[in-house]
Amino acid sequence: MSADEYTLPEGIEVRADSIRLFGKWSWVGVEVRDPGLKRYISLRPIWIPHTGGRHEHRRFAKSQVPIVERLINQLMRPGRNGGKKHLAYNIVKTAFDIIYLETGENPIQVLVRAIENAAPREETTRIVYGGITYRVSVNVSPQRRVDLALRFLAEGARNCAFNNPKPIEECLAEEIILASRSDPQSHAIRQKEEIERIALSSR
Repeated sequence: MSADEYTLPEGIEVRADSIRLFGKWSWVGVEVRDPGLKRYISLRPIWIPHTGGRHEHRRFAKSQVPIVERLINQLMRPGRNGGKKHLAYNIVKTAFDIIYLETGENPIQVLVRAIENAAPREETTRIVYGGITYRVSVNVSPQRRVDLALRFLAEGARNCAFNNPKPIEECLAEEIILASRSDPQSHAIRQKEEIERIALSSR
């Protein structure tokens, strides 16, 4: 069996290039250019991004959850949308169609590029020394970089669609496209630059 095949419990072999996200988008050729994030952006081929929370009770196992499902999970926050995974699933599915129509590229690759661009490398933390609190600049761990990037993308889409006739699917697609181009109009890119600016002044 070659490396691009998977064996199911029944012994059925499935080629990776036959597995398409939402039945449309191929996982083949999608790459992570940032070497620090390669282990934390899971590009394991799947048809439906729904693992049922199997990672929940293992520490740091969320890095093995497919990256598209992690975006869907972020859209279920805050509490108003909690648990409405089918709604979030349909939002991402439609947003990917819009991304393809706008860019002509594989939406999975556009999402990966957006995460790489929106992931902050440096932030600040508080330390107390002698009863005085200081803000100190620290490097961000790769797992937290991915967490923050996904949070910023979901926040940007939610803020754009709030009190706006534009549907959240279009807002999410626009946010991902702008972030993939490192466009300062993207909420995620602005948040990242603000965090890094504060960290730079706290060195």
